[in-house]
Amino acid sequence: MIPAPFDYHRPSDLKGVLALLQEHGDEARVIAGGHSLIPMMKLRMAEVPHLIDLQSIDSLKGISIAGTKVTIGALVTQHDIIDHPELGRVAPILKETSLQIADPQVRYMGTVGGNVANGDPGNDMPGLMQCLDATIHLIGPNGTREVAARDYYEAAYMTARDDGEVLTAISFDAPAGGYAYEKQKRKIGDYATAAAAVTIQKAGGKVASASIAMTNLSDTPVWSEAAGAALEGTTCDAAAIKAAVAAMLDDIDPTEDNRGPVAFKRHVAGIILTRAITRAWDRA
Repeated sequence: MIPAPFDYHRPSDLKGVLALLQEHGDEARVIAGGHSLIPMMKLRMAEVPHLIDLQSIDSLKGISIAGTKVTIGALVTQHDIIDHPELGRVAPILKETSLQIADPQVRYMGTVGGNVANGDPGNDMPGLMQCLDATIHLIGPNGTREVAARDYYEAAYMTARDDGEVLTAISFDAPAGGYAYEKQKRKIGDYATAAAAVTIQKAGGKVASASIAMTNLSDTPVWSEAAGAALEGTTCDAAAIKAAVAAMLDDIDPTEDNRGPVAFKRHVAGIILTRAITRAWDRA
């Protein structure tokens, strides 16, 4: 299918973007890489009379690293993440995650901002950003504001971003210690049946702190505080991992779809989280 007719806008700065959003209201949508919005438009699942392309706004394309503080512009692509040697050293979990998103063709165009912004529960970056306790930076007609990634997602495709706002960047403090992003999917390019982002800090042979987030197992990404707490103070042995998995299973709420029934998804979630915790602990 082809999308319904629309007007195409390509402003050169954020001021122009915000002006267009103000002018056209809920008839306008911004587009970054387009891998979420364009398919929905082609399938007539979304009708967008005014499409605002962000690709000419260079201020949204950079990666900044100051010590352990990382800031990623909304138009940074998954390929940019993979190809950035300093980011790979400071926060290797981002590269590990990006390498598991779709295929090279998609990663050359798909953006971090688009992956984070629209609230698709199947996207990989939202759960990762919750695991990293990232901050989402927004700009709108009333200026700029920041929202914690753990507070940003409200329901499937519903977020804390107002219609007149644009996501400009994501920032976080790169975690020390071990990390892992594990994902199970039916085929290359598919959304995850289940995925887990895990970071672990180690001290004195025990888990000092842990952060765990799951993808595509509820209508939002799930940061499981209880699962991380179940590991803290332990040697990350089999019993501790089992307790963390049990805590996570209490927090998720998967639904049946073409990736499998609920019981299967919960089973896969447990296996994926066990693998992620084990690998993160080995790296810690």
